[in-house]
Amino acid sequence: MAVVAVVLSHAGAAGFSGGFVGVDVFFVISGYLITSIVLAERDQGVFSLSRFYERRARRILPALFLTVLLCLPVAWILLPPDEMRDFSQSVAAVPLFATNMLFWREAGYFDAAAVSKPLLHTWSLAVEEQFYLVYPMLLLLASRLSTRRLASAFFCVIVVSFVLAEWGSAHAKDASFFTLPFRAWELAVGAWLAVQFPPSAPPP
Repeated sequence: MAVVAVVLSHAGAAGFSGGFVGVDVFFVISGYLITSIVLAERDQGVFSLSRFYERRARRILPALFLTVLLCLPVAWILLPPDEMRDFSQSVAAVPLFATNMLFWREAGYFDAAAVSKPLLHTWSLAVEEQFYLVYPMLLLLASRLSTRRLASAFFCVIVVSFVLAEWGSAHAKDASFFTLPFRAWELAVGAWLAVQFPPSAPPP
């Protein structure tokens, strides 16, 4: 549902002008899924940080690198030199999980139109990847808390990040859209739900 909302928004479908809500939903789902996986495997005594990163890489990187590979010849043919330079920077940022930071820095009045940035959509994936890098370790440390205290900790993250996002929507719109601290409340909502309403069986 989250992906369909974004696709229909990009396609200009009537009634889906707010399709980026799908990205927000995706972040909530991700927070729920990752929290459920880590806590379930911890309870079973089988959690491995290296295996966690391996599974994320196998799930994400093949499709991501294929997308970049398919964009390269099209960009070479269609983009003028200045836009090709910007595209090359975004290609370099992909394996660094930093396209969101790049597009944040590029955003502004004189920024190129989104249609000339074939990898613009990877900003949300970069947020996800940054989340994957730090969150499992933090969760393992915090999971020693009782369920009630862990849920309270997530609630505090939700409140702080949401207030920051509200401030950012008025004073730092580009940072609020592209960067993890302003998006953390959405991931934390999913994490809070995973603690309060854990799945009946471990996720795949």
